[in-house]
Amino acid sequence: QVQLVESGGGLVQAGGSLRLSCAASGRTFSNYRMGWFRQAPGKEREFVAAIRWSSGSTSYADSVKGRFTISRDNAENTVYLQMNSLKPEDTAVYYCAARPMIVANYNYWGQGTQVTVSS
Repeated sequence: QVQLVESGGGLVQAGGSLRLSCAASGRTFSNYRMGWFRQAPGKEREFVAAIRWSSGSTSYADSVKGRFTISRDNAENTVYLQMNSLKPEDTAVYYCAARPMIVANYNYWGQGTQVTVSS
């Protein structure tokens, strides 16, 4: 069974940085795409960033390009989201997600970690 466990959230001032981690277990993820999503209060969940585990190719939402970096560590089976130059509008619960490359939608989700950016 796939399990995704996020960590690293917290409270930070605007302009600061945080690094989120997503520990993945339960199978080999070489043919998976891993993503980060976020959901702010009263808003729908939105895409933040994704990485193809095998090649390391990445994609980002326009709102975070140039500020956030997604990466993975094969040895640790962990996906990271480095968040720099944080803004109050980045405040949300951040979720790690996974899907096999042949599946259109993300079908595995973590429990989420809260990120709060104060102004």
